Amino acid sequence: MNDMILTINGKSYKLVPTDEQLEERLNTPSVHQDTNRHITAYVCQLVNELQASGRHRTSETYRSALNSLLRYLAGNDIQLCDINGALMCDYERYLRARGVSSNSASFYLRVLRTIYNRAVTEGLVIDRKPFARVYTGIGKTSKRAVPLDIIKRINNMDRLSPAQAFARDIFLFSFYTRGMSFVDIAYLRPGNIKCGILTYRRHKTGQELTMRMEPQIQEIIDRNPSPNPDYLLPIIKRSNGCERSQYRESQRMVNCMLHDIGCRLQLTSKLTFYCARHSWASIAHTMNIPLPIISEGMGHSSERTTRIYLKSLDHNRIDSLNASIIQAVDE
Repeated sequence: MNDMILTINGKSYKLVPTDEQLEERLNTPSVHQDTNRHITAYVCQLVNELQASGRHRTSETYRSALNSLLRYLAGNDIQLCDINGALMCDYERYLRARGVSSNSASFYLRVLRTIYNRAVTEGLVIDRKPFARVYTGIGKTSKRAVPLDIIKRINNMDRLSPAQAFARDIFLFSFYTRGMSFVDIAYLRPGNIKCGILTYRRHKTGQELTMRMEPQIQEIIDRNPSPNPDYLLPIIKRSNGCERSQYRESQRMVNCMLHDIGCRLQLTSKLTFYCARHSWASIAHTMNIPLPIISEGMGHSSERTTRIYLKSLDHNRIDSLNASIIQAVDE
């Protein structure tokens, strides 16, 4: 708001703002002159900052969200100040029309909201709440766990290609190690095993976990020797500064092979690497292992996360109980 000057009889008077005008001036955020900053340049700047600080996974989500938005814009760049509610609603409809799931669409919108809020904080744009009318929640996902009999069938499969056999072994390695994540498996080193104890630190949380080396775990290691002495398993095969891209490519291959294995077994749900982690938790639950022990075994920071893993299983146990009650009535 500019100062107003009133001239009366040749004399100039500066008008004093009212209380309402003062409050409006104080509550109006100051915005830098860089309001014409384009979103591509801004996201690239954030990506470089994240990579420099070692936050590679977050930088990948920023880049993925930007690429999705640019596809919607047919490759045309926009300025930060062009992001508004109408644009985001139309972008959301675009994603849904192309078969993108509700959770995936929400993921892109949440990342864009984080980027936009960062720009607001830096004074590059005034916050016009462009994400107020789009869905940015997280809905319930389909069940990822498979029962114990399926784990047994996966373990006993034969006539597998070398790539399928490796995918099966890494899947079982995760299951045998209480649901170890792929990134943690990839970065395991020979020194993580001492005196029959496997110790590692989770990349996601930094929490240290230890477990006894069971014979089945050692058998998988023996079947899959690593050509790189720096790492335990043949996922990161070269220590050349591209370790992350190597494990990501291996992860894609493993999931592709697991999909083929799931089709051979005629599973009703898609078999992915992440099923191993969910399955360990679910099977432990069916064996009446207390929730705090399951939570600690998986390295969860709280039991609330473990409950999310087990939510669908609880419904199955209730259904089984109900069937038993109904059968008792018939008898």
